[in-house]
Amino acid sequence: MARDLQRVIDAVLDGVVVVDEDARVEFLNAEACRILETSGEAAIGARIEQILGPDHALAKIVHSVLGSGRSSIDSESRVRRRFEAEVVVDVAASPLLEEDRSCSGVVLALRDRTIQRTLAEWVAEREQLQAFGQIAAGIAHEVKNPLGGIRGAAELVCARVEDPRTRDAAELIVREVDRIVALVDDLMVFTQGGSLRLAPVNIHRVLDDVIELLSMDPLAVGVELERVFDPSIPELLGSADRLIQVFLNLARNALQALEGAGSLRFETRMTLDHRLTGESGEVLPTVSITVADDGPGIPPELMEKVTTPLFTTRPGGTGLGLAVARHWVAQHGGSLRIDSAPQRGTRVRVSLPLRRGEAS
Repeated sequence: MARDLQRVIDAVLDGVVVVDEDARVEFLNAEACRILETSGEAAIGARIEQILGPDHALAKIVHSVLGSGRSSIDSESRVRRRFEAEVVVDVAASPLLEEDRSCSGVVLALRDRTIQRTLAEWVAEREQLQAFGQIAAGIAHEVKNPLGGIRGAAELVCARVEDPRTRDAAELIVREVDRIVALVDDLMVFTQGGSLRLAPVNIHRVLDDVIELLSMDPLAVGVELERVFDPSIPELLGSADRLIQVFLNLARNALQALEGAGSLRFETRMTLDHRLTGESGEVLPTVSITVADDGPGIPPELMEKVTTPLFTTRPGGTGLGLAVARHWVAQHGGSLRIDSAPQRGTRVRVSLPLRRGEAS
C-alpha cells in the first residue's frame, strides 16, 4: 500500500513535502525532488533548512506553520539551485493537526510557476525591445539631421578663424557631434529585427572564439578563464557574428567588475526543466550558456536597470552592452536572465532554442 501511495503522489504535478514537528522531512514526491534539487535518500530525515538553507523563505514558512498551527500561502517564492536555474513556486503550507489541535507536522505543496513567469517576461521583453526600436528610430530622425548642420558650421568656424582657443572650441564641437552620432548609430541596433541571418552554429566554437579574443584583452590579465562545456550539444541555428557580440559584451562587463582578480566561467548544458516556444508555438529543446564571475555582484536596486539602454554606472560607458546582448538573444528566440547579489558574483544565463529547420 505504501508503495502504491508513493506512485500516486509521484504522479502529482505539484511538489509535495511532508515534515514532522522537528521540521525533518518525512516524505517528498518526485516533483519536489526536482524543484528542491535533491533525492529522497538525501532528504528523508534531514531538517528542511539543511536542504534549503536557514534563511530560505520556504524554511521560514515551515517553522511559522509549526509555531502557529495555521496554514500559510506564498506566491512566487524563489528556490535557488546549485545546478539548474532557480525556480519560482507558489507555496501552500498546511499543518498536520492532532486531536488536541497540536501541530505534529506540515504538508508543503509546491507549484512550479517558472514557465508562466518566463513566458510573461518573454512577452514583456519583446514589447520593451520594440519600444526601444521605435524610440531609436525617432532619435535618429530628429537628432542626426541637425547634428550634421552643427558639425558643418563648426568645421567652417575651424577653417576660418585664427584664434587658437576658438579653433580648439570648434574642434571640440566636431568631436562631440561625432560621439553623439556614433551613440545614435549604436541605438539603431534596436530597429534591426529582420536582418538576422541564421545558419548552423557550433556554440562551443563561438565561445572558444570569444575566449581567444578575451585572452588578448588587457582587462583579462589576472583573471582565470574557465570552460565547462557539454559535448553532447548539437549545432543550433543562429548568427555566429551576433552570438560572438552577445558573449563578448557579457564577458567584458564581467571583466570590468572583476578588475583583474578572480575567475570567469563559460558553461554550456542542455536544459531539461523548461523549454522555449518557437514562432509557430512548438516547444523547442533549449541550450543554456552561462557566463559567471566571482566578482562583487550587482546591488539589488540596480538589477532591473542593468539591461536598460543608456543606463551605466561606469565612467565613460554607454550603457548599451547588456541591452544589445539582450536584443540579439531575443532575435534568436532566446532569453537572457541575470542572477546576482552583492559579494556573490554574477551569473548571466542565455537560453537559446535548438531549432530544427533550414538556415535562412
